[in-house]
Amino acid sequence: MHICFLCNEYPPAQHGGIGSFTQTLARELVKHGQRVSSVGLYPIAAATEEDDRGVRVIRLPLGRIPKLRVAANYLRIQRALRKLHRENPIDVIEGAERSFCLVSPRLPIPKIIRMHGGHVYFRVTLGQEPERQKVVEERRSFRVATHICAVSKFVGETTRRRLNLGDRPIPVILNPVDLDVFHPGGDAAEEDGLIVYVGTMIEKKGLRQLVEAMPQVIAAYPQARLIAYGNDTVDPSGRLFSDILRERIRPEHADRITLAGPVARERLPNLLGRASVCVYPSHMEALPIAWVEGLAMGKAVVGSETGPGPEVIEDGVSGLLCNPHDPASIAAALLRVLPDPALRARLGAAARKRAEERFSLAQLVHENIAYYEKCARG
Repeated sequence: MHICFLCNEYPPAQHGGIGSFTQTLARELVKHGQRVSSVGLYPIAAATEEDDRGVRVIRLPLGRIPKLRVAANYLRIQRALRKLHRENPIDVIEGAERSFCLVSPRLPIPKIIRMHGGHVYFRVTLGQEPERQKVVEERRSFRVATHICAVSKFVGETTRRRLNLGDRPIPVILNPVDLDVFHPGGDAAEEDGLIVYVGTMIEKKGLRQLVEAMPQVIAAYPQARLIAYGNDTVDPSGRLFSDILRERIRPEHADRITLAGPVARERLPNLLGRASVCVYPSHMEALPIAWVEGLAMGKAVVGSETGPGPEVIEDGVSGLLCNPHDPASIAAALLRVLPDPALRARLGAAARKRAEERFSLAQLVHENIAYYEKCARG
């Protein structure tokens, strides 16, 4: 088969969970004999093409002229897809929620939306008003798509209700993790008291509440220290979110809380391997890849009880869940595991087992191929 992903954040470009997911699955599909391409729009001056372990990655320049930007982007996507289709017929095209707003419904190829958590989903579940233009784009994208699936039951059913998707089938295919890359027992030794966060520095990830929880954690466990890895963002006020966080760090804790910025994915296993506990107090997620990577590393993982949290972590068994809006709840979860090596070991072993049973890339790649074949036949 020839599978084409629509992705505007294929690594090493600045990326989040969707970019990580796309690269991980795309590379594995190639290993299983599939032809795989990725087409996306990037802030570059001219189109480029590269080979990423057999994945053909086509990066198109974003339109720059304000009134012509949308039309330019639409035309570039159409031309790239039709050219690809002429060279090697595409069997299915996959993208996230808004991906198909720039794709012609007349393009005679099955189009799959995989719900990773779109604009409407996050705005509504976070109690915010969706932007009208993005709602229009998302609705159009779902009308163009011929098939839809979701990375968790929660994101699928929530989006179904909010976008009035009716009784359209929404199979759930979980996000995978490469267990050969993320695994316990690497070169890095665990460091007592080290708390690691990996994710975008933005309000909805709960990083502010985590920083606010740290004084309580440090007071009870003086060895505790936090390192947060991830891309910075601009707050609605126009300020860097990292600057807002630094204002909340007490001077006496400045050496205990580090905002380390982005890190290459290749370094993540080593960085996670050093952690005593991995913490992800997101206000809302779809099916967070960072959590799954923490499970695969055999770490004690603290996640949030909101949204699909219970689909990823069995509270008290394969990790701990907390109220991400409450710094005291985050601190309480951290203080359960930091001083208790036996509990960390038990949670870590159960976490690895859960990753092997539910999130294994080696297993889920076959589920994805079967789904693509079904969509192509349909």
